[in-house]
Amino acid sequence: MTEHPHSPARLLEDAAALTPELATLRRDLHRIPEIGLALPLTQARVLTALDGLDLEVTTGTALGSVVAVLRGARPGPAVLLRGDMDALPVTEDSGESFTSTHVGVMHACGHDMHMAGLVGAARLLAARRDELAGSVVFMFQPGEEGDHGARIMIEEGVLDAAGERVVAAYGIHVFSAGAPLGVITGRPGPTMAAADQLYVTVEGRGGHGSAPHLAADPVTVAAEIVLALQTVVTRQFDAHDPVVVSVGKITAGTTDNVIPATAEIAATVRTFSREQHATIPERLTRAAEHIAAAHGLTAHVEYVRGYPVTVNDAAETARAARVTRALLGDEGYIDAPRPVSGAEDFSYVLQEVPGVFLFLGATPAGEDPATAPYNHAAGARFDDAALPVAAAVLAGLALDRLAEG
Repeated sequence: MTEHPHSPARLLEDAAALTPELATLRRDLHRIPEIGLALPLTQARVLTALDGLDLEVTTGTALGSVVAVLRGARPGPAVLLRGDMDALPVTEDSGESFTSTHVGVMHACGHDMHMAGLVGAARLLAARRDELAGSVVFMFQPGEEGDHGARIMIEEGVLDAAGERVVAAYGIHVFSAGAPLGVITGRPGPTMAAADQLYVTVEGRGGHGSAPHLAADPVTVAAEIVLALQTVVTRQFDAHDPVVVSVGKITAGTTDNVIPATAEIAATVRTFSREQHATIPERLTRAAEHIAAAHGLTAHVEYVRGYPVTVNDAAETARAARVTRALLGDEGYIDAPRPVSGAEDFSYVLQEVPGVFLFLGATPAGEDPATAPYNHAAGARFDDAALPVAAAVLAGLALDRLAEG
């Protein structure tokens, strides 16, 4: 008896057969990492990988994106699958045989894996075109690492690339540590933090270090602000809806016996709900400005919005758990107990349409996920064995949602 092409076993078998091709693609991409929104070499390699699949392919205007639309044989809704493309300014020290050829640039966050996995999903779904009722939009996105590439692609129409708004969106992110190889994790609700930046400049009056009463010392005021920011977190926000404010930079002065005229603070701010994300700028700004004013100084505050909270739809998360367990067995999907404190610009997509963002363990076989180098590390390594899992799960989610009509 021939197994139905939509069956989980057949889908996983077909994905496994693609592994050599996907691994070659991933390694090609790993050798040519590019940063930001303009990724000409990466874009060209993705376009080559999609050749022959009878897709409607377009490229971005304001960024080097690729959007490919697969039309099913029968009418139906559209769903979106996403993979990001950009790399990081990291000098690679992974020891891989296919290490980066671009000095100071590395796919240290696994985006090469994401692109290869998405190409794999495109191949699996293209082979099932005759059974598809609807369309699939494949979103190859530059500029995830801080450049808001997803927002720009939304502005350029990626959510409507099939001619109508997609009804669901799915993405997967690999981890080089922290999770077993080939295991998917997910959770409903907030799954990744919002990430903003806080910049404070305290304006004082310089003078001699031996006579601080004749100056207006911004350093002591900046120090008080740093501590007060932590008190704002613990006394003005619910401990069960966490907020993280970490000051990563304090700059002031030139030598020990000169009181400078200014002091500067830079901090990252992480929130895990849209409510806290909305209220925190005013509270942090108020604390900094009023502490400075209490000492007769002025604080200039710049609050820069980064990525929003990544929020998974409950129904789509349940779908992901069901589809993944059907593909990989019960042990192939783990409910994540808490959100990840990193941020993701797939959050912009999930603000517009229901969907789910999942995590996939890609710790190299034989390494301990608890001690292996983590994403963004110069020594981060990702196992190609995760590629067919990513391809099969993404394709399975699309098939399952389109079958629902």
